[in-house]
Parts: sequence; C-alpha cells; structure tokens
Amino acid sequence: MLIFRELTNRRLLQYNGAVKSRRALSGAKAAERDDCSVTKKSLALCLLCLLCCLMCAFSLAEDAMDTPADDPAAAEEAPAVQQSARDAFIDGIIETGRQLYVKANGKLQRAQYAGDIYVCKNFTVHVFRENCARFRMAEYPGVALKIPNNLPKEKCKPHSYGYCWEEVTAAEGNPFYIAAQFLYDASLSKQENMEKALEFMRQVRRGDYFQMSAEYYYGVGAHSAIMIADYDPETDTVHWMDSNMAGEKRDGVRYGKVQFDAVKEISWWAEAFCKKTRGATIYRLRDDIIFAEQF
Repeated sequence: MLIFRELTNRRLLQYNGAVKSRRALSGAKAAERDDCSVTKKSLALCLLCLLCCLMCAFSLAEDAMDTPADDPAAAEEAPAVQQSARDAFIDGIIETGRQLYVKANGKLQRAQYAGDIYVCKNFTVHVFRENCARFRMAEYPGVALKIPNNLPKEKCKPHSYGYCWEEVTAAEGNPFYIAAQFLYDASLSKQENMEKALEFMRQVRRGDYFQMSAEYYYGVGAHSAIMIADYDPETDTVHWMDSNMAGEKRDGVRYGKVQFDAVKEISWWAEAFCKKTRGATIYRLRDDIIFAEQF
C-alpha cells in the first residue's frame, strides 16, 4: 500500500510537472506569436512608407524629364511679350500681301486700270488700307490714317516722276516719315553716286515702303514696293513684296506678276535708280502707332 501510494505521488508530480511545462511552453509560443505579429506589422508599415517614398521620387523624376529648363514647352508657359501696335500693323500689311500672292498662284493679274489693285502703287496702297482702320498715331489719335499719293509729275521736276510721294502731314493722317532718300547728284561722279545709292539701300528695315524712279531690266518709270525684312549685311540683300514690277501686255492690256519674299542684292536696286534725274525714297511708319481702341 505504501508502495502504491508512493508510485501515485510520483505520477502526480510527473503530471503536474508536465502540465506546468506545457503551460510554460504555450505561454512562450503565445509571446513569440505576439512578437512575430508586432514584427510583421512593423515591417508592413516600413514597406508602405518605402513604397510611398519611391512613388514620390518617380513622380518628381518624371516631372523633371517632362519639363527641362530649356524645353520650349516650358518657355511657352512664361508670360508672352505683348506685340506693339506698330509691329502688328506691319505684320498685317505683309500678311495681306502674302495672301494676295497666294491667291494669284503665280498667274499674272490685270494691272491696267486705276481701280486694279495689282498696279504697283495700288498694290501697296491696298494692303495699307486693308489694315489701317485698326490703328492711329498717339499724337493724333482722332485722325484716321491714310497713305499719300505719288507726287505729281510737274512737281517732281527737275527729277523724274516717281521718286517720292506728296507731302501730307501727320496731322492730316500720314503715319509715314522719310527714313532715307537718294537723288542722283550730277555734280558727283557715277561711282560716288553709286556709293551713296548703296548706303541708302543699307537703311532698309522691315515694313518700309519703297518708292523709286528707275531705268532697269523691267522698264522705265515709277515703282512701289514694300520691304518685308531688314537689310541683311551678311548677304548684302533685301527682301520685298510688290506687284507689276514684271509683267506683260495682252491685247493692249497690262498684266503684272505678284511677288512675295523676292530677294536681290542691294547693288541690283541701286543700279536701277542710280541714273541722272532718278532717285528713290524710303518711307517708314512712325514709332507712335497705337491701336485705335486705345484712345
């Protein structure tokens, strides 16, 4: 009996020990599970933060690639410089001439009668009148702009007809002034006159109205043109637009060629008007051109 009791006690002790061991093990595992859970959550949070940082970095890199400092698109976002009224007037005149050139499509246009816009003087007047209503002179804002006629033949003497316009004041609506003028000087040599004529041609600027009395390949007499670019010293050339410099007669009726962005060396022009009694004048728009709605 004593032996049985002793065995029973041993068994109880062994059982209690096993239970305690299992409980201890179970607690350790639970703690381990809790620690593991915390670790996993921390890791997930770190990964999420890292992902956000990477996304921000990629976004910034994309923006940098899309709009580099010298990208034209980025430059376009900068505030545009407002075009001056004078430049807008010149642009309108030149664009109107270009449209007439395109419309002509290389075909000669009638340039015989007073109402034909393809007569050389009429062409320059037409492109002016098509645009002038939008503009005024700041000094005379209430005066409508107008372009003078050529000086009559009788008043041109002793020079040949066609080298200049009538004198019309700004107060009367003339927005042009004489920027340069050449008249053949008989007291000088041919070479001296040519040097002056060439220097005169170097004064050409975009938008200038050019009026001359000439003797050249295309004929003898007056001619009007509009310069569409500044004199180019590198090529020694000028670019212009006009009508009826070249042309032909059909059944007694004159037909003229419309030109746009025609180009010649200034010596070609100088040789045309550097003749006795001949000459030429450059007319330029005043600097105080404003938009009509400004006053």
